[in-house]
Amino acid sequence: MFESAELGHRTDKEEYEAAVPPLRMALLDAQYEILELKQFAVVVLINGIDGAGKGETMNLLDEWMDSRHIEGWAFDQPTAEESERPFMWRFWRALPPRGKIGVMFNNWYSQPIRDRVGRIGSKARFEQRLGEIRRFEDMLTQEGVLLVKFWFHLPKSGQKKRLRELEKDPRTRWRVTERDWHFYRQYARYRDVAARALRQTSTGNAPWMIVDGSDPRFRALFVGRTLLAALQKRLEAARRKHAPRQLAPPLPPLIDRRNLLDSLVLRREMGKKEYEEALESLQGRLALLTREAAFRSRHALALVFEGVDAAGKGGAIRRVTAALDIRQYSVVPVSAPTEEERAQPYLWRFWRHLPARGKTVVFDRSWYGRVLVERVEGFCSEADWMRAYAEINDFEDQLADAGIIVIKFWLAIGKDEQLARFEAREAEPHKRFKITAEDWRNREKWDDYVRAVCDMVDRTSTERAPWTLVEAENKYFARIKVLRTICERIEAELA
Repeated sequence: MFESAELGHRTDKEEYEAAVPPLRMALLDAQYEILELKQFAVVVLINGIDGAGKGETMNLLDEWMDSRHIEGWAFDQPTAEESERPFMWRFWRALPPRGKIGVMFNNWYSQPIRDRVGRIGSKARFEQRLGEIRRFEDMLTQEGVLLVKFWFHLPKSGQKKRLRELEKDPRTRWRVTERDWHFYRQYARYRDVAARALRQTSTGNAPWMIVDGSDPRFRALFVGRTLLAALQKRLEAARRKHAPRQLAPPLPPLIDRRNLLDSLVLRREMGKKEYEEALESLQGRLALLTREAAFRSRHALALVFEGVDAAGKGGAIRRVTAALDIRQYSVVPVSAPTEEERAQPYLWRFWRHLPARGKTVVFDRSWYGRVLVERVEGFCSEADWMRAYAEINDFEDQLADAGIIVIKFWLAIGKDEQLARFEAREAEPHKRFKITAEDWRNREKWDDYVRAVCDMVDRTSTERAPWTLVEAENKYFARIKVLRTICERIEAELA
């Protein structure tokens, strides 16, 4: 994998000085056109052998281009805040919006490679992490991100020479740490592990570019010209408004009228006295569970509430939050994405709200909008919402890996019950704000939404984040079922 990068490529000073001015001008032109079009973001990954010029190249790109529109990130060991959230959380926060370029130094590849070199975790876990990264990068490119990945390489002798040179210079001595020498002593294993990682994650949409880091001038021109070619190719497609055609295989046809929602008995019996007794008991049970030391030290809670309009999501959420410490939870109402959110991949706005350990986040509607509203209303292509099922499952797996307990509810009512609730809302002055013209319009697509919900449950109800279907025509029954489900899931996780 690294043979060509160990040949000792060189560029003489005269050639370099002649090549740099037009290269810088072309890079700036491309950068300003990207900024003007705002059709896609650019993410440049910088990884590789210590001492191979990663930092110098990152600084050079910042110098050659307009630094106001480049977001540079150098990731080190996770902070306390970052350690309490899923591994990818800090990288999602750093993704640039459309029109911007983000340069990420020591990104999502660094820790998995170093852990494997140090034999922290199993080979199977390493392979699993590479698969997660590959799917994450595929999602980014499908969402329109231009991903350019550079691996800076040196042979072992070249790395030793480079580290010695840095140590001798008082201005750069601080850059060489014991960790750098530790990985130098494990060079052969580091090289093998890195080669495996690069082979597994070099794809057609996001291939690795191997950089010979032995000569600074060659290295700079290689990176500059490679990046320029990638930017120009993408801009050419943007000017022609050309996008690769994406097709998705069709979903199974409907053979009969049976489906998950129609099979539910939507009106379940529960009187007010029984409800009040169960409510008091379950709220107390939930309050104690979320205050247990085991929950606060190892877990967090992500509650997802979905359902048709007027199904009672708000009422169920209020009965849950009444049992929680107001300092330990937040409710995130999800509506149409803002301009800032539309400039990012669709999952970005949900990563921002993930809870730290001991905390709870309640999503009043959620990331499932991609396979519900966006699917039914045609706000994204069929290929986009079809691939979203796997992307959502990956997302929720990462939450579970980080100790976040994901509990998802679909509150179901019938079409006649919804009509009765709509009319009741319109008749109550203090509830009129809850009903909009869009709510009435959505009723016209009832059958389309039913199909979308059934597909969603079939494809995203997993062993780690199952869906709970709530028969919600009796609000008392629905609220109690929600609270009981949350308590039982937390108890199971703590056990």
